[in-house]
Amino acid sequence: MYPRVSIYLKKLKQNLEFLTDLCHSQGIETAIVTKVFCADERIVDIINDSNADMIADSRVQNLCGISTAKPKLLLRIGLQSEADTVVSCSDISMQSEIETIMLLNASAKRINTVHKIILMIDMGDLREGIFNTDYETILKTAKAINEASNLELYGVGVNLTCYGGILPDENNLGGLVAIAEKLRADTGARIPIVSGGNSSTMGLLMSHTVPSGINHLRLGESFVLGNDTAVGKPVKGLNTDCFVLEAEIVELQTKPSKPIGKRGPNAFGEYLEYPDRGMMKRAILGIGRQDVAVDGLTPCDPDIEIIGASSDHLIINLNACKTEYKVGDIVRFIPDYGALLHLFTSKYVGRNYIEL
Repeated sequence: MYPRVSIYLKKLKQNLEFLTDLCHSQGIETAIVTKVFCADERIVDIINDSNADMIADSRVQNLCGISTAKPKLLLRIGLQSEADTVVSCSDISMQSEIETIMLLNASAKRINTVHKIILMIDMGDLREGIFNTDYETILKTAKAINEASNLELYGVGVNLTCYGGILPDENNLGGLVAIAEKLRADTGARIPIVSGGNSSTMGLLMSHTVPSGINHLRLGESFVLGNDTAVGKPVKGLNTDCFVLEAEIVELQTKPSKPIGKRGPNAFGEYLEYPDRGMMKRAILGIGRQDVAVDGLTPCDPDIEIIGASSDHLIINLNACKTEYKVGDIVRFIPDYGALLHLFTSKYVGRNYIEL
């Protein structure tokens, strides 16, 4: 059945081995992020069989469904309304708000467990975390965690590149290490983890220049797509084609390239311009914007041009194609991170697992 995502499990396993070996050789633990593939069980099995140190996800619902002997790390700042679920479904969570942290302590106390907290520090990207210059609040929050009956101040962490596009470097990562060292001195807590970010650290990892003291990374896009997200380019040694979208041609007609008649907004409220490029061999595929971020697709046939999409249809230009396509044929695409996330989230897209 189409559309579907073909998942090349052996290539994913190779990527995982590459990343864990690279990190472990530099004294860095790996938390492999399962969010983009919605904690798919077959892919989680690969992580369970690997030397990865943790499984991480931003959605607590995904963590609840994961069966693993590895620690489970919740990446997204916890919702107060789901404190009980956070404690029951994750071993570690990243937090920044003291009120939420105290609710987690109460939840952990009710079920007689100790929940580990990684205190998030904002080093300039301006997403989550206590701002790095506000050491008074950082220390106050760290002490509250350290003194809570059912919490452990397990680490400090930073997020980079996801909102402000700030790249990891010696200054921001070194600053995080300095805060960790000061907190150890001021609280007496061991604070074993200093989590230095995500796949945007791949350049530092490959050049063995991750600042000393950073001993933990959360890796998602480098695992699934083989990318260094700091530069948006593939990492040498990693597979970039672990996932392939396959969609079926449902119509193939030669039509004008410019819509005809009085025009208003399309179904998404957009006013788009369509240049007149003459007659065009246009194929419609049975997939649309409800299922995938169309701008994140790269056709495997380089002669195919994506020209637009509605909720349920993807339209491509076949004028330059050497291959003679027909209705019923399958067209293949490599998705980027955003497109892959949509594909796995859509219940209308199937999954095809390939062992080889």
